[in-house]
Amino acid sequence: MKAVLYTKYGPPEVLQLAEVDKPTPKDNEVLIKIHATTVTTAGIAQLKGSPFAMRFVTGLRRPKNPLLGVEQAGEIEAVGKDVKIFKEGDLVFGEPGVSVGTYAEYICMPEEGVVAIKPANTTYGEAAASCDGVLTALTFLRKGNIQSGQKVLINGASGSIGTFAVQLAKYFGAEVTGVCSTTNLEMVKSLGADVAIDYTEEDFTKSGQTYDIIFDTVGKSSFSRCKGSLTQKGIYLSTVTPTPVFLLQILWTSKIGSKKAMFVAAALRPSSEKTKDLNFIKELVEAGKIKSVIDRRYPLEQIAEAYRYVEKGHKKGNVVITINHDN
Repeated sequence: MKAVLYTKYGPPEVLQLAEVDKPTPKDNEVLIKIHATTVTTAGIAQLKGSPFAMRFVTGLRRPKNPLLGVEQAGEIEAVGKDVKIFKEGDLVFGEPGVSVGTYAEYICMPEEGVVAIKPANTTYGEAAASCDGVLTALTFLRKGNIQSGQKVLINGASGSIGTFAVQLAKYFGAEVTGVCSTTNLEMVKSLGADVAIDYTEEDFTKSGQTYDIIFDTVGKSSFSRCKGSLTQKGIYLSTVTPTPVFLLQILWTSKIGSKKAMFVAAALRPSSEKTKDLNFIKELVEAGKIKSVIDRRYPLEQIAEAYRYVEKGHKKGNVVITINHDN
């Protein structure tokens, strides 16, 4: 089968299309024929092995797993003898995690992994893009104890996490302000944002407005800079791996003061929790409450080009990789 491998850290050019053995499912696993996956901003960091702390998980000197990719949508082609939840022919979506990788025609996943039946009203590409970003957004908004009637600001509202965060915040009944670039203002409004701020024209921390939650999905702000824009019991959330300073702020504000800085290691949550949330996301998608935003699609053979595009830092929503099976 075809797969895209990387055996060393570096730029997109280190990605190589190769022929590898097709996996065989173990007794508790399903074999998934992948039709779509994605390229994420986190994938850029994983490809480069930067920040270095990431390598304690992915491999110090070289990648432990030569397959990148964290989300997928496809069809179950075979099941192990102990599998009870899924059957051959089921259309599924989910995220296998960094130990598996999805840039391949086929992967095996345990049935108790983060996998669920694909939303009926989505394409494979839309379903693949409805895993990692939305699960992250949902986890952080819940960490911030989002409530109906609150004022919520999403910084980086046009990215994968941001586009879902805007929609989820509206679903939970919040008044939403999205911060993005000029070209994405209308798109962010179309997702439900009550207000869209162009960061090239206005600094939201100097507007005098205050928010119950400020959710930075791109790591372009800080708790110190946003503290004055939080309400008395406001919460600052950031998805970026905490720096020593931010870790101290998280610890300090958990003990002292009413304004809080928070982080959650969304990727490290138990699979059972993520699968439960994935089924919740499926229900929201099928009900038309949320949708994935897709910027571009590339075939698997052009994945290096897709990485170069995402590396520029201007993608809108998600970049999808399509996998065409010759047979």
